[in-house]
Amino acid sequence: MQILGNYIVRAVLGYTALVMVVLLALGALFMFIGQQDDIGTGGYSATQALLFVALNLPTYVAQLLPVGALIGALLALGNLARGSELVVMRASGVTTARFCAWLGVAGLVLAVVMVGLGEFVAPPLEKYGRQLKVFSKYSEFSFAGNRGTWVRDGDTIISVEQQSASSVYGGVQVFSFDGGRRLLSVGRAESASVDDENGWQLKGYAETRFANGGTESSRADAKEVRTSLSADFLGLAVVEPESMRLRDLRAYMAHLERNDLDSAPFEAAFWARIARVAAVLLVVMLALPFALGPMRDSGQGARTVIGILIGAGFVLLSRTLESSGQLFDLQPWVVGWFPTVLLASFTFAMLARVR
Repeated sequence: MQILGNYIVRAVLGYTALVMVVLLALGALFMFIGQQDDIGTGGYSATQALLFVALNLPTYVAQLLPVGALIGALLALGNLARGSELVVMRASGVTTARFCAWLGVAGLVLAVVMVGLGEFVAPPLEKYGRQLKVFSKYSEFSFAGNRGTWVRDGDTIISVEQQSASSVYGGVQVFSFDGGRRLLSVGRAESASVDDENGWQLKGYAETRFANGGTESSRADAKEVRTSLSADFLGLAVVEPESMRLRDLRAYMAHLERNDLDSAPFEAAFWARIARVAAVLLVVMLALPFALGPMRDSGQGARTVIGILIGAGFVLLSRTLESSGQLFDLQPWVVGWFPTVLLASFTFAMLARVR
């Protein structure tokens, strides 16, 4: 039995790897085509565009792995069914539960790969790729391309317009409030740097204070501001939730909650990330009913189309809920888990029909 289990696991992983190569090739092609308008701007060349695409491929793998795993499992089991190998296994006493256990091992391996890429590989590479592109295009880096970022820390709000190095910023504004949320002062610095202890060294600082029905202005060559915001933490404010690590999501959610800010989009992304890992286990087992059920006599093309449709439906539903969850006032955990729960229900219903 162990030999049969290893055989099925290798088949699923092998076909999934083949499918992912095809999906990544297509994704890389479309991503490179999307860079054509930026090539030639500043120092951004075709070679750097190719490097930018390569640095973003791990993110694509983590996002497309559930779809690739489903198509790969469908192809692997379909190939075994076409050669009557699954029929022989069933005749030798292999139960549906045993098949699911073997497929679960393959799904677990893919889930580990997905977590490893999403947590340790993709985020730093994507960040470096983003910096490479914008630093090449412009002499100064503007957060998220064309906009700055606003971050609240207690009674202080800091606005950053530009970043010229990892911990050096330009166009920094500091807004201070009292406990009643009344504006106390507005300050602006030409540039700022952040040290290892989260101290902001503001240069060319000008400040206007509001007191006694009037204003007081002051200027200083340098001023130090203490805050809990680090250079790395500021980067979280301009990264899409889907590109953040789970621990970064939790840290940013805690920061938003401490400052009475809306954390729902980040909570939804947090639960969706965990749910997608569970979905990888489910989609691999979902291929079994198509190999042993009513569609076992269908061709590889039909099974591939079905896999693409199911995978596309899952991704479309997930994206739709994540985008419109707040509009319908849905709980973040519902937004994150509903597509996976629906997929689990469909999977178990299909497995119940396998005899």
